[in-house]
Amino acid sequence: MQPELTREEALQLLKKYNREPFHLRHALTVEGVMRWYAVQLGYCEEADFWATVGLLHDIDFERYPEQHCVKAPELLREAGVGERMIHAVVSHGYGLCADVKPEHTMEKVLFAVDELTGLIGAAALMRPSKSVMDMEASSVKKKFKDKAFAAGCSRDVIARGAEALGWELNDLFEKTILAMRSCEADVEAQLL
Repeated sequence: MQPELTREEALQLLKKYNREPFHLRHALTVEGVMRWYAVQLGYCEEADFWATVGLLHDIDFERYPEQHCVKAPELLREAGVGERMIHAVVSHGYGLCADVKPEHTMEKVLFAVDELTGLIGAAALMRPSKSVMDMEASSVKKKFKDKAFAAGCSRDVIARGAEALGWELNDLFEKTILAMRSCEADVEAQLL
């Protein structure tokens, strides 16, 4: 399934409501991670859709943090985005800021990896390389257990996401590191 927006239209929509480099990096990373997962899990024909959901998942967070996942449907509908994508975007906030449950595999992946990409990204910044290219799951596991590290990344959401997918936490860590490796250079290039 193709998204209702081209990649360029989705990026411009994201940038209409997000200017902070941190938020843009996160959106671009989740976009790449979602594309990787789509291909790995056999949803190649939906890879653009998965990636666009990843790119737009936090569209309302920078400008409307108190209305995160509440304001998003309005912003997306104004841009002509369909209900399937809106559901997917809102479902990543299930139990935190939304009552829309992740149902499709793509929504469960987004729910699981959103917080995890933040944790892995923070851990990468602590490395001499500042990269995920030389990171192993054991490093992520250590940081996951250290509640003071990247305290804003919900360990509960990550664990619930792995459970919803039927995966062990370590498998989720390993796969998400690989997914982030697949898009790290591209994300950096887009931020220049």
